[in-house]
Amino acid sequence: MSDLVQRVREAVLASAEAKKRFAEQAAGDIARAVEIVAACLRSGGKVLLCGNGGSAADAQHIAGELVGRFRRERPAFHAIALTTDTSVMTAVANDYGFETIFARQVEGLGRPGDVLLAYSTSGNSPNVLKAIETARRLEMRVIGFAGATGGAMAAACDVCIQAPGPDTPTVQECHAAAGHTLCRFVEELLCP
Repeated sequence: MSDLVQRVREAVLASAEAKKRFAEQAAGDIARAVEIVAACLRSGGKVLLCGNGGSAADAQHIAGELVGRFRRERPAFHAIALTTDTSVMTAVANDYGFETIFARQVEGLGRPGDVLLAYSTSGNSPNVLKAIETARRLEMRVIGFAGATGGAMAAACDVCIQAPGPDTPTVQECHAAAGHTLCRFVEELLCP
C-alpha cells in the first residue's frame, strides 16, 4: 500500500473513532435535543439555526433537512438558517457590528417556545454567544453544538452537544452526524 493510501486510511479511521467516542458520550444530549425540537415543532414553533464558516454550512444543511425532508414524506417543518440572508447580515454588521448579526435576527424572528440551534466549534464565537443570550431573553430553548470543552456555550445552553477533540474538521463531522440523527428522530416522533 502506498504511503498516501495508508495515511488516507488512517485519517478516515481516526474520524470514525472520534464519531464512535462521540456516540458514546453525546447520545443522551442528542436525545434531549430531539425531544426539545420535536416539542417545539409540535406546538407550532420554529427552529432558528446559526454558525460561522463550516458551522454556517451545517446550520443551512440541517435547516434544509427540516424544511424539505430527511427520510420521510411529510409536511415541512418550520426552520430558518440565520446565515442565508446576506442583505440582513451585512446591514446589521454595518450598523451594529458583526457580533450582532445573529442576535438581531433572533430578536426579530424568535418567539417564546422556539428553539435556537447554535453552532460553534470552539463554543466561544461572540456572535453565536450573543444569539444565545438573545434567545434566552426571549424564553427560547437553546441547543449548542460545540467542541470538546463546550466553551462558554456549555453553560449557556439547555443542551450542549460536545464533539471530542480539538480538531475543527472532526468536530464538524460529529456535528453533521448529530444533525442527521436529530432530523431522523424528530421525523420519527412527529410523523410515525
